[in-house]
Amino acid sequence: MKTNAIIASSVIFIVLLLDQIVKIWVKTHMMLGEEFSVFGEWFRIHFVENNGMAFGMEFAGNIGKIFLSAFRIVAVVAIGWYLIGFCKKSADKLLITCVALVWAGAVGNIIDSVFYGVIFDSSWGQVAQLLPESGGYSTWLHGRVVDMLYFPLIEGRFPDWMPIWGGEEFIFFRPVFNCADAAISVGIILLLIFRHEELSKIISTDKNKE
Repeated sequence: MKTNAIIASSVIFIVLLLDQIVKIWVKTHMMLGEEFSVFGEWFRIHFVENNGMAFGMEFAGNIGKIFLSAFRIVAVVAIGWYLIGFCKKSADKLLITCVALVWAGAVGNIIDSVFYGVIFDSSWGQVAQLLPESGGYSTWLHGRVVDMLYFPLIEGRFPDWMPIWGGEEFIFFRPVFNCADAAISVGIILLLIFRHEELSKIISTDKNKE
């Protein structure tokens, strides 16, 4: 258990530290919509904020925002409960790592949603200040998630003969995301590829015991 707990704690600490350092730097050094290239044109830091889910997806207004924040908190509690159980059972280290990545990523975005509206002022037309005297741009649970990682690997135009999208420009990969989103995606992908059967067996065993 001790080794797995160390692995889980290390993954969570690294993801949360990296995620929040990058987000806070972007918030305190860039205005919304600003960007700069990191490696040529295919990797850019492009500052956007979203009110909804991962990769810039939106969710139904203020009520939806509160619901989504509450859902994230409940999900984090549930995932954390399973993670602790996996550590106690000395589950496979890759499984522990994957679940820890998902948990840390979810917490990283919860921090934005819960706190950022209170501790930062607006980034519209200005660089936001941390803990401004005039107060934040919103209230608790109404913070916007900071996204900045942009990989427009391929840009072009669909052929005119193509139905629906013919002649329109396209960008792959268009969504702008953050380190927390990346951690969630990597954790889920690795689970699906390598450990989905083991995860299913453990969850089924727990349900049967109940």
